This record gives sequence, C-alpha cells and structure tokens, in this order.
Amino acid sequence: MFVRAKKRGNRTYLAIVRNDRVDGKIKQTVLHWLGRLDILEETGELDAMLLSAQRFSKKVMVLSAHKRGESMITRTTRIGPGLIFERLWRILGIHKALAGLLAGRKFEFPVERAVFLTVVHRLFVSGSDRAAEKWKEGYAFEGTQKLALHHLYRAMAWLGEPLPKSRQQGATLFAPRCVKDLIEEALFAARRDLFTALDLVFFDTTSIYFEGEGGSLGRYGHSKDHRPDLKQMVVGVVMDNEGLPICSEMWPGNTTDVKTLVPVAERLRRKFNVRDVCIVADRGMVSHKTVDELEAGSWDYIFGARMRRVKEVSVEVLGRGGRYEEVFPESPNKKAPSPLKVKEVRVNGRRYIVCLNEDQAEKDRRDREAIVESLRDALKHGDKSLIGNKGYRRYVSTAGKRFVIDADKVKREGRYDGKWVLMTNTDLPAREVALKYKQLWMV
Repeated sequence: MFVRAKKRGNRTYLAIVRNDRVDGKIKQTVLHWLGRLDILEETGELDAMLLSAQRFSKKVMVLSAHKRGESMITRTTRIGPGLIFERLWRILGIHKALAGLLAGRKFEFPVERAVFLTVVHRLFVSGSDRAAEKWKEGYAFEGTQKLALHHLYRAMAWLGEPLPKSRQQGATLFAPRCVKDLIEEALFAARRDLFTALDLVFFDTTSIYFEGEGGSLGRYGHSKDHRPDLKQMVVGVVMDNEGLPICSEMWPGNTTDVKTLVPVAERLRRKFNVRDVCIVADRGMVSHKTVDELEAGSWDYIFGARMRRVKEVSVEVLGRGGRYEEVFPESPNKKAPSPLKVKEVRVNGRRYIVCLNEDQAEKDRRDREAIVESLRDALKHGDKSLIGNKGYRRYVSTAGKRFVIDADKVKREGRYDGKWVLMTNTDLPAREVALKYKQLWMV
C-alpha cells in the first residue's frame, strides 16, 4: 500500500492505494480517499496522521529519535580485512623479519604495526600515509589504534634508511642498499628450502610520478604515465615462476631500463645466492651492451626483441622463411589459450624465436586498413597537423611539399602483423621459450 496524489482540475487529492496482480497485470484499488492536500496541510491533519502511524514502524521511530537527538550514537568497525591480512602477514613471516631488524632499536611506537597498516591501506585504497591515518578508524587492526601520522612517516623513513658503508656491498650505482633490502632478503631466505626451485625470474619496471619534488629519487625522465612535465622515480620488480615477488628496486627517474637489468642480476647472485637462473624481461631492457654483460656473467635470458628499431630483426629475422610449429591451435572455446605458432631463426650466432598469433594478425591487418583509410580522408582536407599522429606517420612520405601515402611502407608494415620476436641464449625448445615469455604478461 502507498499514498498516491491525484489531480482533479486545479486541486490535488490524496488516497491510500493498493496494488493487486489480476490476470498477470497490476491493478490499483483505492482503499480510502484522505482528502484535499491543501486542506490536510493547512489543518495539520496530514502530519498528525503520519505521526500517529509511525508509532507502529520501528524504523521510522529510530530515524525520528535520531533527528531529535535522542538516539544512541554508535559506529561500525570492519573486522574482515584485519582477520584475513593479519593471518597472511604471519604466514609469510613478515612480522618476524621486521622484529629481527628492529631488535635493539628503541622506537617508542610499534613500527611493525605501522608498516602493517600502511601495507593493508595500499592494498585497499592505495592512498598516502596521511590518508591511512584517517582510514584506519573504520577498521579493527590489532595494535594500530594509537598510531599517529608522524609514526607512519617515521616507519617509512626507517624502511628507506641507508645501511652502513660496511653493508653496502652489492649496492647499485643508482641507489644505496637500505633496510628494505634486508627485509626482502630475509623473507626470501625464510621461505626457501631444499626443494625450492628458482630457475626462472621475471623482471619489469614502471615509473611513478610526483606532484612535488619527489625526494632524492625525483628526476625528469621517460614517463610511462605520459607525464614528462613531472619528476618521477623508476620502480623495478623481480618475480619468480609462481608470480611471487622476490625483490624490488627503486631508482632515480632518469634511469633507463637497459641500465637496470645487470645490477638486478648481480643482486640476485650476491644477496639471494641465486646462481643458475633464466631472466625474462620485456624489449625495453635490451641493448647490445646489456646482452654482452649478461652473457659474460653466464646468465640465461629470454628478451623481447625490438622488431622495428633493430635492422637485424626487421630484415634478417622476419625476412627468413621457415615452417612454424603449432603450440596452440585455434579454438572456439573462449577460455582456451590464444592460437600460437613459433619458429626458430639464427642470425650471426644469435638465437631468435618468431611467435605468430594468426587471430591477432587478422586484427592488425584490419586496424592498419582502417588507419590508412582515415589517413587518406585527412590528406584530402590538407590537414597536415594530423601527420603528427604516430599511427599516420608510419605510412606517409613526402612528395615535394605534399604528404602522400607510401604504398611500400604500408606493405612492409604487414610483416609485423600478429608477431613478436624473442631473443634467447637458452637451449629451451622454441615453444617453451614463447610460453615462458608469455608468463611475463601474467605475473
């Protein structure tokens, strides 16, 4: 039942109405006409009627009492995140690793609890320490009630505290070893046993920009967030074959990817006692100097190769014929792996694996045709500013003072459809090399 207003001429009347389902359709029945709305409001009869009816509604009684200031003030506290992540925190042994490093340090607040709070806050909200100090009020986390903002700042400063000179062996040229490094190494040692296999690691980097100065690591560099106007830092993460993090690195924002791989490999060898491991990394990590240094250090690697920028790859590798080996066939099942074919090519003593996804090749072909058609329309209007578009620039050349579509460039671009090229010094079969590299996208 509900109250419905119905107009008759210039007047509005209120009625109590009930909905009934008759022969599959809703039929409204007027149970009682309450009268004209203006008269009910003027005489106060409507308010009196509602106040009288609310005595039989517990919800309305509570809301009315709250409005009058007569209700009991209380608040809700979420306990789920504390129960789950406290358990995970202890299973991983993070509390023990922190306790060991904090032994002998006389902080007047629970540093381990402050680190725990900031970690969980970043998992849920990914905000600042200032936001975490307010956010914790709505959650039940053991031992965090008395933590203030300056405690969180001091805990973060402790994690980034440089180690003494005697413990700087293995530090990179870009950043000193700090307490954070000791925690990572302790956690890895704690979960490693006689049967722990670490034959494959994945390494990737990203950039994080700052609105302010960015501290000692803040530098201008190549921004993966497309914010070259702001200072940034570079973060690198190493993960094992199961997607578990091994260690992370933080470098100044002007550090290029090709300079980070060798220092990371050396840290794995010196501080994690990793001797034989295959490093899998994206094409941004590859340079001739990096490859030479890794091979000199007897490291195995699987790298994505730059297909367009390296002539050896674009001409020699992709220009070679050969039969592809099918890894995954095409399948109507959407959950099945993407179709994949591979073939091996050797050039100047280097081993390359050419990977082909024919579904992606068809998509790349259609996308290219759409771009060329759009470019053709843009050139008809003489809009030279559109040539600044990277998608267009790949297919044009100049004829005098005019831009024209270069048919040879369009044709050459077809050789990249659905393909990616890997470079490796391993003896793994070509299909295994491709599958290991694909794992880099999933960890």
